[in-house]
Amino acid sequence: MKLLIIRHGDPDYEHDSLTETGRREAELLSKRIAPMTIRDYYVSPLGRAKATAEPTLKLAGRTATELDWLREFSIRVHRPDLEGLSYVPWDWLPQDWLSDTRLLTYDHWMENEVMREAGVGEAYERVTESFDALLASYGYERDGLLYRVREANEDTLAFFCHLGLGCLLMSHLMNCSPMVLWQGTCMAPSSVSLIHTEERRPGFAAFRAATIGDVSHLYAAGAAPSFAARFCETYGNGDRID
Repeated sequence: MKLLIIRHGDPDYEHDSLTETGRREAELLSKRIAPMTIRDYYVSPLGRAKATAEPTLKLAGRTATELDWLREFSIRVHRPDLEGLSYVPWDWLPQDWLSDTRLLTYDHWMENEVMREAGVGEAYERVTESFDALLASYGYERDGLLYRVREANEDTLAFFCHLGLGCLLMSHLMNCSPMVLWQGTCMAPSSVSLIHTEERRPGFAAFRAATIGDVSHLYAAGAAPSFAARFCETYGNGDRID
């Protein structure tokens, strides 16, 4: 089985839609995804994800199933460096979150005091339980840290969703802390991440990431990726430093 985790195009967060650049990214993305053999499409209920999926679905002559748990993982936590202010977990400063090595581990990241206070672990588990129920319907049933293969297949599923939510899903599939992916990867708007099963012994499968945050459809058209999803490369070089 192959899973395509697709981030929405360049966002207009104020109106939960896409910028003009984002709409162009969605059109370029459609030329890449629509010709693929996709068994089923799934989409977040948020406008920016649905607007990104629309050109692909139109070109492919398909529809997508809307899943509420694919919405952005918007739970907010108190950042240690900003008294009284809350942010999404992937906007912490590296010097703060890396000071607690529990946040690096799959088994203990939820034990961090800030995460516990905000109920991040419980919210994470609600999403992953829904995700696992969907995968089980396609023949891959979660069993500990692996998946028991009830019905092996080479189907491809496409998920139009969000940066934080996409990292969360991949962290669950690969059994790592979501903080590692939230903080250590960059999935630009309209990017595609491909995760596939590996069944090295009969009956059990693990997931491996083949690509994370691929934007080759933009480069092929001579378009640069949008800056959203990362901070400035050197201090002050850009408008996102905090």
